[in-house]
Amino acid sequence: MKELLDFLNKLEDKKIYYKLDKVRNESIMVEVAVPGERWEVEFMDDGTIEIEKFIVDGDMYEGSELKYLFENFSD
Repeated sequence: MKELLDFLNKLEDKKIYYKLDKVRNESIMVEVAVPGERWEVEFMDDGTIEIEKFIVDGDMYEGSELKYLFENFSD
């Protein structure tokens, strides 16, 4: 818990946007948004930390891309 609180305090001190989420039963996720990247930092109940980074490729898409979203990612 201390590592999570220290991390959140540092994000706030550096004025880095974040939000908290819970996706798995055994962790708390901190979603961090910085220009061109989004980080998912999960603090696990066993003390480990997992980080996944999503880096933007710089490409912009038109509204027609929404069709691709629904065709390829819906149940």
